[in-house]
Amino acid sequence: MTTDTPRIYTAREYRDNPPPAQPPTFVVGVDLGQSQDYTAIAVVERVMTLTLLDSGDVMEEVTFHLRHLERPALGTKYTDIATRAVALLDQPPLTRDTPLVVDKTGVGTGVLDMFTERGVQPEAVTITGGDTVTHEAHHYKVPKRELVWNLVALNQTRRLKVAEGLALVPALINELVNFKVKIDLKTAHDSYEAWRESIHDDMVLAVALACWYAEVELPKHAPPAPEVVRMLRGMATGDYQPWVG
Repeated sequence: MTTDTPRIYTAREYRDNPPPAQPPTFVVGVDLGQSQDYTAIAVVERVMTLTLLDSGDVMEEVTFHLRHLERPALGTKYTDIATRAVALLDQPPLTRDTPLVVDKTGVGTGVLDMFTERGVQPEAVTITGGDTVTHEAHHYKVPKRELVWNLVALNQTRRLKVAEGLALVPALINELVNFKVKIDLKTAHDSYEAWRESIHDDMVLAVALACWYAEVELPKHAPPAPEVVRMLRGMATGDYQPWVG
């Protein structure tokens, strides 16, 4: 599991070696339902915040903001889903360069070609029962437990934020609540009761895909918060020296 924890910089460390600034970054996650399963599309923004603490140190923390969630009608054709996903990318602040992470498990390469035919290169994910993440070109093989525990950890540490007004949030919360993990005490293997065994896990998976990719692949840093800028200016003029004394 790759979930970040808040990092604390001393004021001197931040002054001498500040992290590089990066803009907020978005990821679109798509869970392609098979046959009579639902499909879900989620847009997640990975946000790095830098906060000046009372001690004068700087706390760096990553949060994940669910900005958009939709579930196309049951039976929607893959071609229409691909068209809809690309249409989302064409709506600012998203762009054609925004990562589009698509669950390839069980649908094959032909479905992914529908996205490339529309001018975007999807990041394909095949969900496996193993223990190791592998990556080749634009294809990832990710253990089920990696996706699950990353999302669970983000939710339990309150680093998964949900935008107000999303109509499907109650259904998403219901999926999260009903999602159960069982551990075999003899083998120490985990199993996932709801995962791909009902139509009620599509939104969890779409959000999990976006959060996992955002955690693993995206830049780790954001522009300094305004209070940090003021602190740095104070250090430059000699008016703010928290490491003295």
